[in-house]
Amino acid sequence: MKKNIFRSVAIAATATLMLASCDQSTPKMDAKAETPAAPSDLKIAYVEVDSIMSQYKFCKDYSLILQKKGQNIQNTLAQKNQALQAAAANFQQKLQQNAYTQEQAQAIQAGLQKQNNDLQALNQRLSAEFQTETDKYNNALRDSIQHFLKVYNKDKKYSMILSKAGDNLLYADKALDITNEVIAGLNKAYKPAPAKKEADKK
Repeated sequence: MKKNIFRSVAIAATATLMLASCDQSTPKMDAKAETPAAPSDLKIAYVEVDSIMSQYKFCKDYSLILQKKGQNIQNTLAQKNQALQAAAANFQQKLQQNAYTQEQAQAIQAGLQKQNNDLQALNQRLSAEFQTETDKYNNALRDSIQHFLKVYNKDKKYSMILSKAGDNLLYADKALDITNEVIAGLNKAYKPAPAKKEADKK
C-alpha cells in the first residue's frame, strides 16, 4: 500500500463537491415561461482541496489513524513472510542433507504451502479491512464538508461552490477563493473523538 493512499482517496472524495445555493426555491412555472438565469446572476466560489487536506483537523487525525493501521498491516505481513521464508530455506537446506524421509519431506512441504496460503488469505483480509476503513474516512470527510457548506451557504447564497484540485480548474479569479473561510469553519465545527482527545492529553 502506498503512503499516499490516504491523501489520494480523500482528494477523490472532495474533488467532486459541487453545491447549489440553499433556500433559493422559486414558484413552479410553465416550462415555456421559464428563462435561464443570465451568467451575470451566478455567484460562484471555489475551495482548494489540497489546503483542506493539509489544514482540516479531521483530515490530519484520520490520516494518522490510517497511516498507523497501514504500517501495522505491513509489519504483520512482513514478519510472517520472513518467518515463512526462513522455514522454507531451512527445509531446503535439510532436504539437501537428506535429513528427512520422503514422508517427512512431503508433510513439511505441505505445511509450508499451507502457511503460504494462510499468509495470502491474511493479506487479502487485512487489505479489505484497510479499504473499508479508508472508505469510511472518505465518506465521513465528504459528509462533513457537504454538511458544513450547506449551512455556510445559507448566508453566502453561492450558486455553485467548486473544488480546485491541481489544475482541474484552468483559471479562477483569486477573489473567488473561499478556502480559508471554509477551513476555519470546518475546524471550528470539528469535534475530535474522545479517544483522540485522551491521546492528546498524554
